[in-house]
Amino acid sequence: MDDQDILQRIQALVQEEHELRTPQDAVDGEGQDRATRLKRVEEDLDQCWDLLRQRRAKADAGEDPAEADTRPVGQVEGYRQ
Repeated sequence: MDDQDILQRIQALVQEEHELRTPQDAVDGEGQDRATRLKRVEEDLDQCWDLLRQRRAKADAGEDPAEADTRPVGQVEGYRQ
């Protein structure tokens, strides 16, 4: 996966996030499904951004960006902002 692939994935996730945040009439149970999916989309976005930052940092340091790996959700979500 290269930077362009990651950016395309980010774009798709952002679009899905916007759709999930748009109020809709919920059928029983659908609201919970949307909330669960939204949480997963947010986690996926955080992982993608982290991976992109890793790749760019490696490239800037003269290292191989392909050596960057997706970090676990727990690690990415635990970063201090």
